[in-house]
Amino acid sequence: MSLLTKIQKPEFWPNFLKIALPFFIIVTLISLFMNSWREIFAGDFATVSKVNFEEGKWMSFFGIKVVISFVYGLYVTNKNMK
Repeated sequence: MSLLTKIQKPEFWPNFLKIALPFFIIVTLISLFMNSWREIFAGDFATVSKVNFEEGKWMSFFGIKVVISFVYGLYVTNKNMK
């Protein structure tokens, strides 16, 4: 069965969200820890915000993660649905 026919099934999108949302959250947390490990554990959240989110940086920070999570969610859901 092709991806287009699977997308039309009503159970596809809830299964997709069960995969994509946790993946997005995990990737975001890992990325934050990699970018600002010391600041997070020091409690300096102003610096974490400045380094990762201010001046339009939030678009690139979250944008790539949304795209990767969407593609990964589609792939895994398509692979696991029959």
